[in-house]
Amino acid sequence: MIRQAQKLQEDMEALQADLNAREYTVKAGGGMVTVQINGLKEILDIAIEPEIVDPDDVETLQDILVAAVNEAIKRVEDTNSAEMSKITGSMGMGMPGLF
Repeated sequence: MIRQAQKLQEDMEALQADLNAREYTVKAGGGMVTVQINGLKEILDIAIEPEIVDPDDVETLQDILVAAVNEAIKRVEDTNSAEMSKITGSMGMGMPGLF
């Protein structure tokens, strides 16, 4: 049982390192704003198409940026959760304090 727990821990650490190194690209505003984020939820880049920049309507651009960043974070969290659940399954459910 201890060896299984150690193996699980090693697998989880390796997967976490892989997930942290991943990069994601998310588009918003009809593709006018692109956000790149890594698995650590660090924004790597934000690209804004010039056509969407309207000095008379800054609020729309702000809303699109917020939506893009929030979607990028959600994608990282959803991917991390789905990948970790493949390893852990329901093991942690019956063993409080193990994970």
